[in-house]
Amino acid sequence: MIWNEQAETMPREELVKVQLSRLQSQVERVYATVPYYRQKMDDAGVAPGDIKSLQDIRRLPFTTKEDLRKNYPFGLFTVPLERVVRIHASSGTTGQPTVVGYTRRDIKMWAEMMARSLAAAGVTRKDVVHNAYGYGLFTGGLGAHYGAEEMGCAVIPISGGNSKRQITIMKDFGSTVLLATPSYTLNLADTMADMGVDPSELKLRVGIFGAEPWSEQMRQEIEKRLQIKAIDIYGLSEVLGPGVAVECIEEQKGLHIMEDHFLPEIVDRDTFEPLPVGEKGELVFTTLTKEAFPVIRYRTKDICQLIPDVCTCGRTFYRMPKVTGRTDDMLIIRGVNVFPSQIEEILMKVEGVEPHYQIVVEREGNLDSIEVQVEVSEDVFSDEVKILEKLAATIRTNIKDLLGISSRIKLVEPKTIQRSEGKAQRVIDKRKI
Repeated sequence: MIWNEQAETMPREELVKVQLSRLQSQVERVYATVPYYRQKMDDAGVAPGDIKSLQDIRRLPFTTKEDLRKNYPFGLFTVPLERVVRIHASSGTTGQPTVVGYTRRDIKMWAEMMARSLAAAGVTRKDVVHNAYGYGLFTGGLGAHYGAEEMGCAVIPISGGNSKRQITIMKDFGSTVLLATPSYTLNLADTMADMGVDPSELKLRVGIFGAEPWSEQMRQEIEKRLQIKAIDIYGLSEVLGPGVAVECIEEQKGLHIMEDHFLPEIVDRDTFEPLPVGEKGELVFTTLTKEAFPVIRYRTKDICQLIPDVCTCGRTFYRMPKVTGRTDDMLIIRGVNVFPSQIEEILMKVEGVEPHYQIVVEREGNLDSIEVQVEVSEDVFSDEVKILEKLAATIRTNIKDLLGISSRIKLVEPKTIQRSEGKAQRVIDKRKI
């Protein structure tokens, strides 16, 4: 089902006109109301009247997370606080929190983006939506909640944590749709197994997972263990929250970007010059309709590309493949660029390995070292030492062959690696550089 057929199947020529009109209005409004943006545009020698085509967007300066931190808490808001009806913020664990605000119209638009996303995943108003995204300052929980209500679904606002209770409620309430991070979903699958609950006892048929990079192998693991379709959703608080892009259940080949509200670009991650459609680089977004907290050319740091082909589902928006890495997640080990998702893909192809791992990076003398701690199944862990050594050697060889780096492999018992109710911490970087 397509929630807003007129918008989501718009011919590209018409979409470009809508995008340009909205971009021009947004740039004018930001320039007029936010001194920080005005100064940056003046420094770059560009004025709102210079934006005469979508290609002119490259004349505008980028916005980064550092810009948001410099203007903490409300310095980039374009409306007075009395027009803001919701405020979300990051945890601030890596620096000053980033704060985002929404007007009533922003919340309505967000609900539609999530309703579009749910419809793309095959959800209907008859579904019971089990929402295990965190509620609170994190945008995931409430963003998804309002979209499911907009669609008319029965929503269970259970948030994260207390996994045994989650399983019981899914069983008793007849949940048909699960919303959660993919890592927490695997945690729920483990809990289900501990409780002796077979997935066939539940009514779950589809899950919509996001908020962290995850591999195709993890998708297969989730689909096998929970016996559901696993759909990828994309969003980030600085741009909106969940609902910026989503896969359709018909194809599951790239996420449809809601281009009538978010203008995507791909830029070279070293030069920051725009790249042609189809080339891989850093994903950049400009919001076209947000009122309280619009962003101009926000650098997401996600590595991605745009797919221009029209999907068989009928949606005409560009798609983006599953995000498999971020510029700030990228590890440089002895000069080699390594993304955690690359190691995850290698691990998921090895029989006996569980989908829970952690990468520890240290500096020994002048050399970086990497240790991959990975859980193995109960059966494997109780095998002879020789068998475990062989398994570790296989993983070590595969990493060396595919990534060109040497690593230590530490096989650990099931449930040894700390579980997360939200985003999983895959990397512990102990280097002091």
